[in-house]
Amino acid sequence: MYTNNELNQEIRFLAQSEIRLKILSELNKYPDNVRGLVKSTKITYSSVSSNVNKLEENNYIKKIDKKYYVDPMAGIYFKTLMDFKKSIEIINEHDSFWNKHNINQMSIDSIRNINDLKNAELIETTPIDIYKTHNTIKNQLANAKNVKAIFPYLHPDYPKLIEGILKNNGSVELILPKEIVQEILAPIDERLKRVSKLKGKLKILTVSEDLDIYLTICDEKMSLGLFKNDGSFDQNRILISDDKKSYEWAEDLFKHVKHKVI
Repeated sequence: MYTNNELNQEIRFLAQSEIRLKILSELNKYPDNVRGLVKSTKITYSSVSSNVNKLEENNYIKKIDKKYYVDPMAGIYFKTLMDFKKSIEIINEHDSFWNKHNINQMSIDSIRNINDLKNAELIETTPIDIYKTHNTIKNQLANAKNVKAIFPYLHPDYPKLIEGILKNNGSVELILPKEIVQEILAPIDERLKRVSKLKGKLKILTVSEDLDIYLTICDEKMSLGLFKNDGSFDQNRILISDDKKSYEWAEDLFKHVKHKVI
């Protein structure tokens, strides 16, 4: 077994050289020789040869029948490093969304798989359009057939939007703070609520603790909002996506919060 220090050394050895990462990236696709790596990486022969030797000396690759293969353990290090690199790129790309925001209610898997949001789009309000984020979410809800949502606060538009989904024989599953449940449900037609609950079309899960995350899954579209570190909800920016990976990421996060509630 490796100690944390040994693992750090292994990762550091790879991370310190862009050339080694490129070589491993190519060999991860298929085995090759030095000349083939020179051609695919467009790096000089001497640099490729030197770094191939270092990788081989440190048991990251091995030579079989004149071609180099990635060691299985090295493949794990490489994937871990690449996933981490992609995650950093995503966080940096949407720095205003992630920085100084509370992500405590995200699961470990949600954070680990944050690169599943690589195709998500950041929507931000502007001085000209201060309702841009809300209207984006409102349009998603208005056009959805099936909705799963975590609403940490009440907006006056929500009851009517939920009622519209139920009237169209859609389904709604909500995770809500206990104190806003009645305010959201009261304006909805009583018979519609009763029938929808009996058919399993309307499901409400309540929490006593604060919800520090906003999430909607409208059919196969998702939107995510966060609270600032000062405890206020950031109404000025959300991440949205209709990408399959983002949708699956949102589904997993919803299940995580739902499991905590149950």
